[in-house]
Amino acid sequence: MSDTTTPSTDGAPIEQSEATPAPGFWNYVGFWFPHVVAVGYAGVIASAIFIQFSQGDLPCPLCTLQRFCMILVAIAATWVVGLARKGLLTPDKYARTFGLMMIGALLGTLVSTRQVLLHIQPDDPGYGDPLLGLHLYTWALVTFFVVLVYSAVMLTLTKQTFPVMPKGAASLWISRILIWIFIAIVIINVILIFTEQGFNWVLPDDPSRYELLYDLGIKN
Repeated sequence: MSDTTTPSTDGAPIEQSEATPAPGFWNYVGFWFPHVVAVGYAGVIASAIFIQFSQGDLPCPLCTLQRFCMILVAIAATWVVGLARKGLLTPDKYARTFGLMMIGALLGTLVSTRQVLLHIQPDDPGYGDPLLGLHLYTWALVTFFVVLVYSAVMLTLTKQTFPVMPKGAASLWISRILIWIFIAIVIINVILIFTEQGFNWVLPDDPSRYELLYDLGIKN
């Protein structure tokens, strides 16, 4: 009877006999769901960028911090994917990744809650235009809460949801495309934030122009 190897919790491979159960449905869910987290946040940031250009709503400092918290969460998710694709993911690394995701979500929760409280008065119109009845920072708070719940469930069911990449070249290419979509959105966001802030240490509370363009004399 032939044996295969699988990583142990300390990173060293351990022997796994043919009697070990084959990966199940939830192991594949554990592989694909981090893609959903990364691409989902890429979609959120892309939507914010669209609103930024279509409606002229530049992100304030708190909005910018929320975007970077989303990126932190998504980077942790892509790290899981990368390790799983290379066969280097171990239970301790899996748990550490969700710890990083929860840190990002907690920071995002604090920042978005701060912004919600700034506009909690009944007559306060809020910052920017609402989307489906809620402002973007309120939606951000909802997503961070979802990430916290998701991370807690995945940590509780680590064995059942331990990511296993499906076999076949198609899965590899789909995974690569999704992750590169996220990376592209992150690069675009960083460029836009730098263009908005320019060479200044901080953003104004209510930004109204792209400071870099004024610093370089492109706009007067």
